Amino acid sequence: TGMNTEFGNIAQEMLAVKSEQTPLEKRTAEIGKWLGIASLVICFLVAGFSVARELYSGGIVDLPFIIKMVMFAVALAVAAVPEALAAIVTGALAIGMHQMAKNHALIRKMPAVETLGCTTVICSDKTGTLTRGEMTVRRIFAGGKTIDITGVGYAPTGEFKGTGPVGMSNTAALHMFLKSGVLCNDSDLYENEEKKWLIKGDPTEGSLVVVAAKAGIHIGETRLKNPRVEEFPFSSERKRMTTIHQMEDGKRIACMKGAPEVLISACSHLMEDSGIRTITETDRQRIMGVSEEMAQDALRVLGVAYRDLIETCECSEESTENNMVFLGLAGMMDPPRDEVIEATKVCKRVGIKPVMITGDHQLTAVAIAKEIGFYKDGDMVLNGEELEKMPDEEFEKIVDRVTVYARVSPMDKLKIVKAWKKRGEVVAMTGDGVNDAPALKKADVGIAMGRAGTQVSQEAANIILTDDNFSVIVKAVEEGRRVYQNLKKLIRYLITNNIGKVVGILVTPLFGYPVPLMPLQLLWSNVIMESFPSIGVSTDSADKDIMKRNPSKMSEPIISRKHRLIMIVDGILFGLSIAAGYILCFEYLKAQGVNLEQAGLLAGTVSFAITLLSPQIYVFILREGTIIEKFKRKNMLLKTFFVFTFLMILAIIYVPGLNTLFTTVPVLDPIIWGIILGFSLLTTVVRGILGERLFFMKNETTQSKVE
Repeated sequence: TGMNTEFGNIAQEMLAVKSEQTPLEKRTAEIGKWLGIASLVICFLVAGFSVARELYSGGIVDLPFIIKMVMFAVALAVAAVPEALAAIVTGALAIGMHQMAKNHALIRKMPAVETLGCTTVICSDKTGTLTRGEMTVRRIFAGGKTIDITGVGYAPTGEFKGTGPVGMSNTAALHMFLKSGVLCNDSDLYENEEKKWLIKGDPTEGSLVVVAAKAGIHIGETRLKNPRVEEFPFSSERKRMTTIHQMEDGKRIACMKGAPEVLISACSHLMEDSGIRTITETDRQRIMGVSEEMAQDALRVLGVAYRDLIETCECSEESTENNMVFLGLAGMMDPPRDEVIEATKVCKRVGIKPVMITGDHQLTAVAIAKEIGFYKDGDMVLNGEELEKMPDEEFEKIVDRVTVYARVSPMDKLKIVKAWKKRGEVVAMTGDGVNDAPALKKADVGIAMGRAGTQVSQEAANIILTDDNFSVIVKAVEEGRRVYQNLKKLIRYLITNNIGKVVGILVTPLFGYPVPLMPLQLLWSNVIMESFPSIGVSTDSADKDIMKRNPSKMSEPIISRKHRLIMIVDGILFGLSIAAGYILCFEYLKAQGVNLEQAGLLAGTVSFAITLLSPQIYVFILREGTIIEKFKRKNMLLKTFFVFTFLMILAIIYVPGLNTLFTTVPVLDPIIWGIILGFSLLTTVVRGILGERLFFMKNETTQSKVE
């Protein structure tokens, strides 16, 4: 009971899996740390420099001077830290969540949006995710004969074709095979209001119900007349299911279905149309040979057996699951989804390794994997037994060569995830069962199925696929890359602007002028005015080559070295624009005979206007394309925000009350407006001309492409 049950074991596994930071959380934490250090260093250096200069010039470090320095330090600290960064990143991720929901991917944990874009390995279940999840029995081996069955989907119509006539009257083994398949089964067949036949329950079990219905066996009546009195359920470890029934003739029988290699070892007899006889080693070899032939034809193979029981026996697994009578094999086809083949090609093209994990026979798994493009000659295939015996260290060395895992249990998935993560890969793992929960939680991106998934697996996952389709994962990866691409843009944008404000505040006083920006002005710029273009750029469509690039590595910084240098260059240009705007306006007004106080107010208005307007223009230059294409590229929200923020700037300058709040005055001289517009455009024009080049660097690609 309690933690000693199967659910208890799963709970313990879940508790042992510790939550880890996502790539974005690690990278933004690093950015935050360096920004914090930089702002403190700048504040202390400036304070030290100011005190030294004051003392050197014969001044006194008194209370007014200290208050002035504190105000200056506060302005610097506010300018250095992008206060809106966390909120804007959250907004960008929320927009990505909305887009993914449209594509049948429900995001339960917001950072998964970005993590998907960095995914390097996708470990996917086969049934229902890579395939349609519509199991159909195409071949049966019973009574020593191979029988082909026609019909598609779940409609109970089709023919049984063999080398001779096939009918229930002359094929006793086939009839018992189908009847046992119905009894040892939890699925049901029904017709909905649209006259479409559907399965309620597991598709594999459902295929046995459908083929029995094709043979004329009435499912409900058979179960009613032969009620189940005991059950030993299927598990990935047991690889079989056994049920005990009270038959209509008064006898008790046990019906078993499961993996052929497991089932055949429990059988001591086999049924032929002429009767039951002892099974020989030759029989076993023939049965396993037929099983392998089916598997090579991409059929999932299931064996069925039964045995008579003593009516009064108290049955247990050990006493029941032996001395079985072998009835036959069913070869089931679950065709791959049409869109999966193209999705696999996309994965490989963009540097993502797809891996198949299935409970099927190894030959079946390889046949399907070849068909959909997961497997190529030379790739490794591991089965559950080999994986369980292999030491973790040895497995970690070869995990990148394995593309197919067959006959594995859900707990094996956890070992697979850990091995990939040890190699520094970003792993996405799919799952639908309760036992999949630990692996889903451990993976960087846990993906649960919406239709077939259990509530436990969905709770452990980051993402739920509403249509259980592998191609949706690939679409979600593309959306994740779009979000990550835009996050990089907006982080560059915000930090560049903050560098500019710091430079403007530092440079202006060096020429003997006051600090050009007030703390309230800086807060308004950081928190409000730059949020609008940031949200706008986060809705930008993906770059044309986004699915031709390799995934970002975990060790790769969110901002490359080249872009860090570009941020510094552009930030300095922006800061010099703020300082130059203040100084030029102040000297122009002074020459016009305007008193110094009024000139200072108007010059401060100019520097504030440049601080607000320049980022609204500069945001366009971060986009892909030529300088004209950057501004023409579709994004109605970004362009609407530009108009809105420009009107807001005018309101701050001209509307009474607002200009008092922000310490601005109306600008009436066209020349002064020329100074504002000229310096607001400077950074954007220079960057537009240079493109991705620095003054001292040649152009180069920013991210590796897949050859």
